[in-house]
Amino acid sequence: MLRQGTSRTKDRRSSSRAWAVLAAAGALVLSGCGGGGGSEADPPPGATASAVPRVQLPRLDGEKLQVSAVWTGPEQANFTKVLKEFEKRTGATVTFVPAQDPIVTFLGTKIAGGQPPDVALLPQVGALAAAVQNKWLQPVGPEAKAQLDANYSDGWKKLGAVDGTQYGVYYKAANKSLVWYDAKAFEAAGVQPPKTWKELLTVADTLSASGTPALSVAGADGWTLTDWFENVYLSQAGPQKYDQLAKHQIKWTDPSVGQALTTLAELLGRKDFLAGGPSGALATEFPKSVTQVFAGGDRPAAAMVFEGDFVAVNIAQTDAKIGEDALVFPFPAVGAKPPVVSGGDVAVALKPSKGAQALLTFLASPDAAEIQAREGGFLSPNKAVSPSAYPNDIQRGIAQALIAAGDDFRFDMSDQAPAAFGGTPGAGEWKALQDFLANPSDVAGTQNRLEAEAAKAYGN
Repeated sequence: MLRQGTSRTKDRRSSSRAWAVLAAAGALVLSGCGGGGGSEADPPPGATASAVPRVQLPRLDGEKLQVSAVWTGPEQANFTKVLKEFEKRTGATVTFVPAQDPIVTFLGTKIAGGQPPDVALLPQVGALAAAVQNKWLQPVGPEAKAQLDANYSDGWKKLGAVDGTQYGVYYKAANKSLVWYDAKAFEAAGVQPPKTWKELLTVADTLSASGTPALSVAGADGWTLTDWFENVYLSQAGPQKYDQLAKHQIKWTDPSVGQALTTLAELLGRKDFLAGGPSGALATEFPKSVTQVFAGGDRPAAAMVFEGDFVAVNIAQTDAKIGEDALVFPFPAVGAKPPVVSGGDVAVALKPSKGAQALLTFLASPDAAEIQAREGGFLSPNKAVSPSAYPNDIQRGIAQALIAAGDDFRFDMSDQAPAAFGGTPGAGEWKALQDFLANPSDVAGTQNRLEAEAAKAYGN
């Protein structure tokens, strides 16, 4: 879940050149994984995840830290393993405190009550800027900066900075341009992974006609609908328009937005394509949207689910095996190029403590990222993380494609918007797109609602 944003950290959405590089790399890697490569692949020659600590941490015996993030379930459990290793190395005691969306509101409540966490992981670019504006955050210390300089591209470092000061460490990234599918459902219907939007519509029609609805859509979680829109819009309208809309330099009533919504309605407007129809989709939360595709045996609730690499965490809750039962393809090209939308979670310190800075240093190191990478459903922007830390060919390929892109990527648009528009359940863009899912024929009305909410949130 990756929301919110402001204009100060948007200019790294970079050039179309590497946007295409990442798309091509992702397509190459993922298409090579579609034919049943085992889920426990051998690591590349010479690439092994190191068990020897590569970062030195201070002793923090007796110090107690609290860490907050919006993670729950297996994602929280996997991150807790990282915190346990930090405890082992430092002697500190770390407690995970689950946060709620929007996290800026959650942190504001904690700070007002005099109990802020020592470290928080913010799932929005703009949450970082808002927290800095509110004077909640401590700048990153020299030890964490050294890890950032050694392990991160400039693009990811700049995303963690506000007005030139480094406040955050991007611990977790996401490739949010992936479609996961049930291999047996595709085989039974006699279809192959599509490469274009037109092909996707044909595949969806064939799947649904075979008796298995094409798509499982998490309409109860508005953030997934923003990701649908962003992928269609980026591929169809192009990166320049994408950046302009992300900054609200063009209005949501722009014809390019109407074109993207009309295109999206070709898929989401087909009731027979959706597991449970529109009402079922609007009642489906993200975890269920994944598990119902891979937990139904020969009769899954749907054949495909769209979302990022983190889908693997939820697939792991089923009996499906990634690389055999559960396969993946890049989001199809709507326009000239397939889209690649990234997201991420940035770690920040809210207290001026030695322990908070030590944890930021650890999270900026490959040591921390490799622990969670081994658990699956995790992608690190840290270029020092060994490919062998990822548990299978699919996740390894997704990670390598992200690193290969260097500084050039497009960040999730709604994560760049003010929280009131792009990061609040039941409000703003989330609510407007849920209403659109309920009535995809109302393109103009949806645009007007989106623009009204955006103008209010951006103040222009």
